[in-house]
Amino acid sequence: MKLGEKIAHLRKSKNMTQSELAEKMCITDKAVSKWERGISSPDIRTIQKLSQVLEVTTEELIGENFVTMEEGNKTKNLIMLILRCVAFALAVAVLVMIIIGKIEPKEAIKLLAMSMIALGLHSILKE
Repeated sequence: MKLGEKIAHLRKSKNMTQSELAEKMCITDKAVSKWERGISSPDIRTIQKLSQVLEVTTEELIGENFVTMEEGNKTKNLIMLILRCVAFALAVAVLVMIIIGKIEPKEAIKLLAMSMIALGLHSILKE
């Protein structure tokens, strides 16, 4: 996420308008607009005050590893979907292999245990 996008996201998460942020920063709303659109960036002295107003560290504001709540939820949902699919695929594979007689009971139990582990991880992440 680019700096301007971060500023806009953080500002909106605080239910602030560009004008309100500008007022707290003692700058114009046009400057905030330019930051958010990527036309310009705040100078080094302004970054510190901006991070205080937006209640984040300067590292969070200018760092590369900023992840919004929405992006974090998308990642978590993808991991949960993968875990469910793995559990389902293992269970189906075991059933098919039992039906056609290509698997020993001990091996079937091991595969079903892996399926249960995937479902357990899914349940943990769901919370």
